Amino acid sequence: MTDIGNSRPGIQAFEAVLDKPDTRVAEFEVSAKSPLQKLQHFLHANPTAVPAIVLLLGVIVFSLIVGSRFLSAFNLSLIIQQVTIIGVIGIAQTLIVITAGIDLSVGAIMVLCSVIMGKLAVMMGLPAPIALAAGIAAGAGCGAINGVLVTRFRLPPFIVTLGTWSIFFALNLWYSASETIRSQEVARTAPFLQWLGTPVDVLGARFTYGSFFMLALVGLVWFVLNRTAFGRHLYAVGDDPDAARLSGIRTDRILFTVYVLAGTICALGAWILIGRIGSISPQAGQTANLDSITAVVVGGASLFGGRGSIIGTLVGALIVGVFRNGLALSGVDVLWQEFTVGWLIIIAVALDQWIRKVSA
Repeated sequence: MTDIGNSRPGIQAFEAVLDKPDTRVAEFEVSAKSPLQKLQHFLHANPTAVPAIVLLLGVIVFSLIVGSRFLSAFNLSLIIQQVTIIGVIGIAQTLIVITAGIDLSVGAIMVLCSVIMGKLAVMMGLPAPIALAAGIAAGAGCGAINGVLVTRFRLPPFIVTLGTWSIFFALNLWYSASETIRSQEVARTAPFLQWLGTPVDVLGARFTYGSFFMLALVGLVWFVLNRTAFGRHLYAVGDDPDAARLSGIRTDRILFTVYVLAGTICALGAWILIGRIGSISPQAGQTANLDSITAVVVGGASLFGGRGSIIGTLVGALIVGVFRNGLALSGVDVLWQEFTVGWLIIIAVALDQWIRKVSA
C-alpha cells in the first residue's frame, strides 16, 4: 500500500502554488508585424486608399506621356462627363455588391426606363415631369422584381439578374419597336428630359447638370451608408447575414429595399443618359452592366460583400475614364484600351483577395 504520509510534502507544494496569484496575462496579438502585414491591415481599414493611389498615378503617368492636352481643364472635365452615367449606375451596383450580391440588369433597367420616359413624353404627349416620374416608378418596379426573386424565392442574385436582364432587354425592344427617338424630337416636345445634358462652363472647363447631379447623388448615398442605421444594417447583412439575422436585423427587408433603391437609381441614370446623348435609343448603354461592375471592383468594393464605399466607386469610375481617355490621346487602339481595363479588373480582384486575408 502507498504511504499517505509520504505524499504530504507534495500536497503542501501544490497548495503553495495555488496560494500565489498569477499576474501573467494571456497574449493573443502578434508581438510584431512585418511592413507587408502593416500595409495589408492599412488597406483593409481604408478600402479607398488603393483606388485613390491608382487614380493619382494614372493622372501623373498620362500627363507625362500626353502632356498639356491631358491636363487641360476641358479634357479633365470631359472625363467627368464621360463617367457620369457609369458613376450613377455604379452607385446602384455598389449597394447590391455590399450585400454580397451582383446585379447584371442595371444597364437594361436604365435603357428600359429611358424608353418609357421618351415614349410617354414624345410619342404620347404626356408632360415630361409625369413621364419622368413614370420612368422612375418603372425602375423601382424592376428592382422590386429582382428583390422578390432574391428574398422570397431564395434564388442567387447572379442567376436572377442574368434572367431579368434578358427580360428587361426584350421588353425594351418590344416597347420601343427597336426605333430611336431623335434628339430633335425630344428637344421639340420634351426638352425637360434633356435638361441634365445642359452644359455649364466653369473656368475653361465644361460640365453638365448631370455631372453635378451625380455628385449630389454620391453625397446623399454616402450619408445614408455612413450615418444611418440602414447603412450599418446593409454592411452587416453583406458581411454575415446569419449573424445579422440573429442580432435582430430583418435581412429580407434590407435586401428587398436595396434592390428597389438600385432600380430607382438606374431610372435616374436613364434621365442622365437622355441628357448625355440627346436621343432615346433602345440600343444605348450596352456596356453599362460591365462598366458598373468595373467601377465598383476597381473602386475597392469586395464581391464577397460587407466592404465597399460610394466614394471608392466614384474613384473607380474616374480610373476607368482616365485610362481610356489617356490611352485614346496616346493613340492606342480601342482594342488595347479594353485590354488594359480588363487587367485592372483582374488586379483589383486579386488585391481584394489578399486584403481579405486580414480577417481570415
